[in-house]
Amino acid sequence: GGHYRPPHCFARYKSAILVAYRNQEKHLRHLLYYIHPFLQRQQLTYTIYLIQQVGTGSFNRAKLLNVGVREAMKDEEWDCLVLHDIDLVPENDYNLYICDEYYPKHMASAMDKFQYTLPYESFFGGVSALTPEHYMKMNGFPNTYWGDGGENDDIATRIHLAGMKIVRTSPHLGRYRVMDYREETEIQEPWRRPPSRHNTRKTWKADGMNTLQFRLLSRTKHPLYTKITVD
Repeated sequence: GGHYRPPHCFARYKSAILVAYRNQEKHLRHLLYYIHPFLQRQQLTYTIYLIQQVGTGSFNRAKLLNVGVREAMKDEEWDCLVLHDIDLVPENDYNLYICDEYYPKHMASAMDKFQYTLPYESFFGGVSALTPEHYMKMNGFPNTYWGDGGENDDIATRIHLAGMKIVRTSPHLGRYRVMDYREETEIQEPWRRPPSRHNTRKTWKADGMNTLQFRLLSRTKHPLYTKITVD
């Protein structure tokens, strides 16, 4: 099921790695090839969860991550929830996949896609780490973002509305390689914050973990990950 526990020591941290997924087999194989040895070198106890959306409708990454958190917390009292894009590979072993004690942590602070800088100041995409307490305090992620990818800015706003702030992994540690981004048909630069169609200030308490609805279709353990399939 993608679960690992160090054989020769007692791990100080237990981290759930949550990956929203739909039909990205190439990226999945690439990520699994790199991420397991990377995490084992850090001597963490961890499980990799793949949350798959069925059907041909618009992808909803944020809601899938809510589902992943709900299901992962049934298995273990995780210290940290690491929310991971499937097309990102960490470059530095010292980028520890553990949470900040006080605040949500943005880990992908330097992606090659953005010339190893932030595309804009409030960016919270790619890879982030939150304790279960952080996640519930901000009511998780919004369930209403279908296909437009603007949920990361909603989340950054939620963090501040919940009385927290974002801490970032330093850029020399938080370096990531984005798979195949040069194959995209159009690379628009400079990178700008996408316009939001949601009034987060009004909706964050009524759209999130407390209103999450889904149908669990299957939960299967594969050698390198636990797969949660939902409608």
